[in-house]
Amino acid sequence: MATGKINVSVENIFPLIKKFLYSDHEIFLRELISNATDATIKMKHLSTIGETDVEYGNPTIEVKINEETKTLHIIDRGIGMTREEVEKYINEVAFSGAEEFLEKYKDSAKDTGIIGHFGLGFYSAFMVANKVEILTKSYKDEPAAHWICEGTTDFTIEEGDKKDRGTEIILHINEEDKQFLKEERIRELLVKYNKFMQVPIKFGTREETLPLPEDAPEDAKPETITVDNIINNPNPAWTKQPTELEDKDYKDFYRELYPMQFEDPLFHIHLNVDYPFNLTGILYFPKMGQDMNIQKDKIQLYQNQVYVTDNVEGIVPEFLTMLRGVIDSPDIPLNVSRSYLQADGAVKKISSYITRKVADKLKSLFTNNREDFENKWNDIKIVIEYGMLSEDKFFEKADKFALYPTVDKKYYIFDELLEKIKDNQTDKDGNTVILYASNEDTQHSFVEAAKDKGYEVLLLDSPIISHLIQKLESSKEKISFVRVDSDHVDNLIKKEDDKISKLSEEEQEKLKTDFEKVVPKEKYTVQLEAMDSTAAPLIITQPEFMRRMKEMQQTGGGGMFGMGNMPEMYNLVVNTNHALISEILNSKTDKKQERLIKQSLDLARLSQNLLKGEELTAFIKRSFEMVK
Repeated sequence: MATGKINVSVENIFPLIKKFLYSDHEIFLRELISNATDATIKMKHLSTIGETDVEYGNPTIEVKINEETKTLHIIDRGIGMTREEVEKYINEVAFSGAEEFLEKYKDSAKDTGIIGHFGLGFYSAFMVANKVEILTKSYKDEPAAHWICEGTTDFTIEEGDKKDRGTEIILHINEEDKQFLKEERIRELLVKYNKFMQVPIKFGTREETLPLPEDAPEDAKPETITVDNIINNPNPAWTKQPTELEDKDYKDFYRELYPMQFEDPLFHIHLNVDYPFNLTGILYFPKMGQDMNIQKDKIQLYQNQVYVTDNVEGIVPEFLTMLRGVIDSPDIPLNVSRSYLQADGAVKKISSYITRKVADKLKSLFTNNREDFENKWNDIKIVIEYGMLSEDKFFEKADKFALYPTVDKKYYIFDELLEKIKDNQTDKDGNTVILYASNEDTQHSFVEAAKDKGYEVLLLDSPIISHLIQKLESSKEKISFVRVDSDHVDNLIKKEDDKISKLSEEEQEKLKTDFEKVVPKEKYTVQLEAMDSTAAPLIITQPEFMRRMKEMQQTGGGGMFGMGNMPEMYNLVVNTNHALISEILNSKTDKKQERLIKQSLDLARLSQNLLKGEELTAFIKRSFEMVK
């Protein structure tokens, strides 16, 4: 038996491992199983290229708990190690500048992957164990080795009695980490980190019922056998070529990733690139609707089938973090800060590749089955509109598939929309005016008035629409968006033919004064307009610019400072050509005039869903009295 010192230049490497390298001690299992997987795959490679006569067979990695001895065992059938190799790989933790390493990383508890990066994956065992043993036998014809260390830089090594090839790591679990001796906890970690690793992982056994043969008698009972409980799927869908998979395979894999998700995804995007970086994966569009607060962190990041994180910010463009699925790349640096990650050249290329791939897929879905794409639009538009806002390259490509639905459920891409409306909806300055509603019910009367003039009215109701139309207006030539309730229909698209008022200038001035005496100034700006005598006598509108800035402020960014907190302001448009307005002007008494103005204002407010609470109660009472 020999003893020695582990060759690290700083004595406090072990306390550092325990305290700082990971915020979460559970990572140790991922690291040790990754090592076991590597050893097994190396054995397969040597066997394949004829470097050894040893049979590879169908090895598994086994994880076992022994509650009596308070030990956790990880056993592989990989290449194993000779005594010299244990000395080399385990004892001489050879990384340069250990002082600098300790200084640099002692505060980065949140950055996962550091141990693996420095060849220290094995030492993560000491986060949860006060004593670690290695029993290992190499595929070469040499004696087994038995290494023991109790969490200091001292170790012992001797010849072992292990008979079969491979390595067994035995962790003597600390009292404070005894959760890792519980079957449920270990199963949870294996499913979280190792669900798709390349070598089958055995954890205990399970009962399996064999199917009855076809000629079995009716009262025959099926036979039950005990089989290895394999935790993982070593060949997940993303490791296969798209040509090998059918739609059902993609849906089955979605269920494997999200067992608690009951709705099928709308569609998937298979990522598969090996130059200029290596990346595979499958992204799914779930059914999203209008919810901007949909749970993110649903995309899982893997490195060679080893789970790393579900925080893919900086790798996947932000607008796509609402999607679900898997990304696997050995080229993403996992051991550095997020700010470094976002500045990394390879990561930027990966991010723009994913953006392009998603845009291309959306374009092909639209082209190949437009009707189906239109039916799914409401469930995917929030991602697409967010992408158009946040990624210029996506914005450019989206012209070919982003839809603009009308209130009549017709769907246009932007060029089709312009072609459809340019003759009827171009104003006197040559600008094409795109009319839209954000709520069909509350803006119904305005929508109908616009349709009566032959105008197309879009239904744009997502929470970020104000931001998006601002971007569209600034990047397209001679177009403007106007919400149908922002003005009287004659003023939405200004043509040359201004109507003449029946009232003289003096009468108009008096009328304005009469209204301003009754109508609350802090809420309404009174405007006189000469309109058709058949149009409504009073119309409440909200100025497009003010409303849009306020909406943008409320959904983050845009608009003037503090506008999100401003009180609601409306225009009260008085139709000077309506008979009721003449009656108000010529009222015999101030009392009658005030009653008519109040009643008319309340009717206009009612049509806009602005009459509520006490004021609505008073209006109904007053209306009943008037019809007695």
